[in-house]
Amino acid sequence: MSSILFWDPTCVRPYDTQSILREATGGTESSVTRIADALDAYVVQHNRTTADGRYRPPGRISGITHVVVVRDSRAMSTVRELYPDAKHFLWLHDQINPGSKRGRRLAGTAALLRELSVTLVCVSDAQRRGVNAVLRGMGVAGQVRTRTIYNPIDDALVPDGSPIDNNKLVFFSSPNKGLLFTLDAFRAMRRAMPELRLVVGNPGYKAGKSAGIAGVTYLGPQPQARIHAEVRTALCTFCPNFVLPETFGLVFAESMALGTPVLTHDCGAASEVIGDPAQVLPITRWQRAYERACGGMSSHFRSGPARVAAQLGLFDPYIERIRAWRSGARPQTGPDPRFGLTTVAAQWRELLDS
Repeated sequence: MSSILFWDPTCVRPYDTQSILREATGGTESSVTRIADALDAYVVQHNRTTADGRYRPPGRISGITHVVVVRDSRAMSTVRELYPDAKHFLWLHDQINPGSKRGRRLAGTAALLRELSVTLVCVSDAQRRGVNAVLRGMGVAGQVRTRTIYNPIDDALVPDGSPIDNNKLVFFSSPNKGLLFTLDAFRAMRRAMPELRLVVGNPGYKAGKSAGIAGVTYLGPQPQARIHAEVRTALCTFCPNFVLPETFGLVFAESMALGTPVLTHDCGAASEVIGDPAQVLPITRWQRAYERACGGMSSHFRSGPARVAAQLGLFDPYIERIRAWRSGARPQTGPDPRFGLTTVAAQWRELLDS
């Protein structure tokens, strides 16, 4: 029997190996499933009521020597009671910075983290820098270790020679990661290139009303296989997000593994994961100012300001880059060995055995 347990106190709904194949699943849940399956580990979910193989409802499991809490350090008090003699880890998937809500939440468990000698696992160096800053403010930087282990992608994700549609862009991130700005930019891009189309989906845990925009197709929540099929034939994954920084960017890593480049901004872990300046644009102060002014508006009410912004050239960098890629300058991409499941699982084994 396995001696490793992943404890998920925050998931929206229970998930398992089969559910991520048949329904829309967030990046955290996908990552937990892949690593737990690779390590033959148990997974406890706070809202699961029945056991299904390695996936269990809350409770004590005999023989556990390592417990990895997912996301929320407040669950450490529960796992300490159930597994006082285990080694404890906290796998962080959210942006955590000094003064932020999540930073204050982590700081509120400082004594517990110190008492249990918890190791914090970050999904990128960009995220880890914020976490380390919070730990310094907590006064426990020398007592609580941090480690970066990237989120895993399926080793089988490789280019397959699918024909590329130079008129097709895709957006498959959570809508709160800049979808409204993406739609504003797409309006301007389509006026310059009327053939362009944008296919939009999401992981399913955040859904919003879909604005009717010419050239935009909304798929809604989709399982990963459907998303990957759409990504394979796209000119690029278009996600000009600077609204909510990616702590890792699983969409970016998977898109590139499939052979499809990404067009995004230098925000969060984007540059670290993508590693190609041709796919990462700088964020201008005018873009930030525009989003501050329009951030509370629906897509319908943003159409007027977006047209004015387009006339002022706010969206020109996307138009120029997409034109160049359609004309033969599209970057060539493929799997990054840093993110392959075999590599990442080996790093988890090394950490848990240390």
